[in-house]
Amino acid sequence: MTVYGVSSMFFHEYTTGEIFSFITQTGFDGIEFWLETPHFWLRDLPVDELIAYRREHPEITTFSVHTPVLDLNPCSINPDVAKISVISAVHSMAMAQALGACVFTVHPGRRTAKRPPGDADLARFDHYISALRQAALKNTVTVAIENMEPAVNSLICTPRRMREVLDAEPWLRFTLDTSHALVAYEETVMEYIDLCADRLVNVHLSRAENGRMHLPLDQSPVIARILGALCDHHYRGALILEIDDLNFEKPLSAGEKCTVLARDLVFMRDCMEPD
Repeated sequence: MTVYGVSSMFFHEYTTGEIFSFITQTGFDGIEFWLETPHFWLRDLPVDELIAYRREHPEITTFSVHTPVLDLNPCSINPDVAKISVISAVHSMAMAQALGACVFTVHPGRRTAKRPPGDADLARFDHYISALRQAALKNTVTVAIENMEPAVNSLICTPRRMREVLDAEPWLRFTLDTSHALVAYEETVMEYIDLCADRLVNVHLSRAENGRMHLPLDQSPVIARILGALCDHHYRGALILEIDDLNFEKPLSAGEKCTVLARDLVFMRDCMEPD
């Protein structure tokens, strides 16, 4: 059965308790919680409080965690930045475990300069992956690496590169970000699915258009085809709406945000559960 979820960052300006309530009221049964959600992040990460909210909302059956990425880059040329980024990812994996997350999504990092990654950048990436691998041996949470949008300094932004990394790391799984992939072409999303569906455990779902990413679905035929391809590959993991509220013409109230989500949820269900 498909799980329909929302990224906590869509409600970034609200308290953790309010975020859980909004997502539940809108009819979703999953949440991907960004550890950088301000009400959690800026209050010294009260894990016990977040666990309590999980217990108060048993209707949210699927809970995943997104590692911190703001200001961080595990492949940074600055050794201090790289070090703290790796430490943060490893610590966050342990936190995801404590929270009972089913999936822990990480970003691959990037070359600091806007130039193609070289040997030194790949070595830093290998060190990062090695640290995640060692931490994963001590935890049961599933670790999934996310594809990035096409950029000259990106370390994973093509389906074939993602497949190479997955083949080299049998313990690692894949989070597909449709918006990142759609910056290139619709066919890129389909290639990610075709090449990596066997390792796919999480999907960040949103549109991209005219260089803008993480747009609402708005009954997009492109998204409908992507969801059809996921069905064809028998995908049964979570579909997480990852929408950037800065893409709207004006700030949205909580009610308006819930309306956007509810409309997209109907569309997702129509695509995934046709009569």
